[in-house]
Amino acid sequence: MDVASAARSAAAGTGRLIRRNKVISAVTAAFAVAIIVVSLTTTGTAATSTGQPGGGGQKAASDPAAHGFTLAALGKPGQQVSLSQYQGKPLVINFWASWCPPCQQETPLLAQWYKQQDGHVVLLGLDENDAAASALKFAQAKGVTYPIGFDPNVAVALSYGVDSLPQTFFLNASHHIVDHVLGAVTAADLAKGLRLMNGA
Repeated sequence: MDVASAARSAAAGTGRLIRRNKVISAVTAAFAVAIIVVSLTTTGTAATSTGQPGGGGQKAASDPAAHGFTLAALGKPGQQVSLSQYQGKPLVINFWASWCPPCQQETPLLAQWYKQQDGHVVLLGLDENDAAASALKFAQAKGVTYPIGFDPNVAVALSYGVDSLPQTFFLNASHHIVDHVLGAVTAADLAKGLRLMNGA
C-alpha cells in the first residue's frame, strides 16, 4: 500500500472512531502515516516536536497560538462561547465529556478551583462528542459554574489535536498555549498552569 492509500485508510478509520462514544483513542494509524511521510520527505534529519496542541505537552521555542472557536453555550439557548470573547485575557480550556471517567474525577476539582479564583481566572469547558442533556446534567451535578461550549462533532477538539479526554490547555493573554495537561488535572497542574499563563 502506498503512502497516499495508507493516509486515506487512516483518515477513514479515524472518522469512524470519532463517531463512537469516545473522541479518539486510536489515532495510532494516522500518526504512523505521518511518521512514514516524514521519513520519506526528510533525509538524515531527526523529527522533533513542534509543540503544537496534542504534542504531549511539549513546547517549541515559541508557544503555539490557540485556534479560535465559537460554540453554542451548553444549557443557554441563543448564547455562545468563543475564544475571541476573552481577547487579552489569560484562560484555561478544558476538553471533557459526561461519559469520560477521568472527567468525572477532575470536574469537581475544576469547579471548586474556579470558584476559589473568584472571577480572577477565565475557565472554559468544552463538551465533546456528547448529548446535551447528559452533559448539562453532569455539569450541574458536579457544581460547574464556568461557561461550557457544546462541541458534539468534536470540531474544536480536532483543531487542538485532542485525541483523548480530558485535556486541559493554559493560554496566556495573547492566547498562546503555555501549558497542556493530558488526562485529569491535579491541584499542582492548576497551580503551575496559572503561573505560566500569567507569565510568572
